[in-house]
Amino acid sequence: MTIETVAIIGLGLLGGSVGLATMEHAPGIVTKGYDHNPDVRAKAAARGIVGSVCDSAADAVADADLVILCVPVGAMEAAASELAPHLKQGAIISDVGSSKESVAKALAKTLPGHTVIPAHPVAGTEQSGPEAGFASLFTNRWCILTPPENADEEAVSALSDYWTKLGAKIEIMDAKHHDVVLAVTSHIPHLIAYTIVGTASDLEEVTRSEVIKYSAGGFRDFTRIAASDPVMWRDVFLNNKDAVLEVLGRFSEDLSALQRAIRSGDGETLHDLFSRTRKIRREVIEQGQDDGRPDFGRKDHS
Repeated sequence: MTIETVAIIGLGLLGGSVGLATMEHAPGIVTKGYDHNPDVRAKAAARGIVGSVCDSAADAVADADLVILCVPVGAMEAAASELAPHLKQGAIISDVGSSKESVAKALAKTLPGHTVIPAHPVAGTEQSGPEAGFASLFTNRWCILTPPENADEEAVSALSDYWTKLGAKIEIMDAKHHDVVLAVTSHIPHLIAYTIVGTASDLEEVTRSEVIKYSAGGFRDFTRIAASDPVMWRDVFLNNKDAVLEVLGRFSEDLSALQRAIRSGDGETLHDLFSRTRKIRREVIEQGQDDGRPDFGRKDHS
């Protein structure tokens, strides 16, 4: 199975990056794109995010070997319904959503008889929109494929090869397991960031200007995460609620234990925890998943 034409539905950060990465790393593949927002389509065309920006989903997917849905997970079913009658026979339909069980069910329901292979490139920034995309977003990042049990092996291989060309490392995973893993590594951290930034701005004893003025590394990094696309993250939490609530329950228990240690002056427990987490940070850097330079590689603007 050969992927010669790719249709990208949704031309924001991820869709734009997929288009730019394809043109840079796999220039022989034809890229077409569509976004329901005409302003986004205009900006995408001006930037040259894909080879051609279409005025309808039907035009974008008509001859595509691979269709990638780059829309919020809550919009997957509607997007799939719009393009369903126009899909090429044998086309692979995939996505970039951060929760996989809900996406798999939505696409299986909407696209019966089609080759659906959900995927999740574990990459992104807090920016959004067609201006935010860049070709190197997926370089040395994981792309997790969650094919159904009866998935066509040639299609899975073709999709794996495609993401490899874009610079990603491939992992095959069960959709349910993916959702638990991402709840730990991505979804709960975002929930914590949204919460602490909201708490800080709500505290009556500290004015918002002081919170911003005296933002040290920790709070500053929380604000970066909390600046992520609100529509996308609303849909992630609503569509991965079982895994999120499961992990959030465990986190709440651990947080209560930490409160008890602080209240009782249990320095040994605190030190042991901080030592374990410091080791995890070193392992993240060793795996090439972050920058080991001081202050996360930021330039000193002081």
